[in-house]
Amino acid sequence: MSDRNPNNLARRRALLQGLRFGGAAGVLALGGIGLKALAAPEEVRIKMTVKRFEFSQKELRVKKGVPVVVEIVSEDVPHGFAIPAFKARAEVVMPGKPTEVRFTPDQVGEFQYLCDIFCGSKHEELEGLLIVTA
Repeated sequence: MSDRNPNNLARRRALLQGLRFGGAAGVLALGGIGLKALAAPEEVRIKMTVKRFEFSQKELRVKKGVPVVVEIVSEDVPHGFAIPAFKARAEVVMPGKPTEVRFTPDQVGEFQYLCDIFCGSKHEELEGLLIVTA
């Protein structure tokens, strides 16, 4: 659709008037676009487990700008979980107790996630890959 399309111009005018004279009316004036298009993206929930010395998922794939909740449970000893690039971290992941880590990726690329609480002789090998796409 062109910006000069009369329907687009009418929607813009209605939106601006609605924002001036009542906020929500401006949003409702969008009509064909709908409220769902304006809503924040739904969060993605990823469930995984961790044990000496592996995460149940070696790769996590998410989209830039979409909120993520990683729910992680230890199967053996206390572990950590951190994604340094996004400053996301669980204080401690206890055996049998789900722990949630929330973040919203704001850049595309490949990033490391890891256990950041010493859990044994191969602790430094306990890591995975977070892949963020556009």
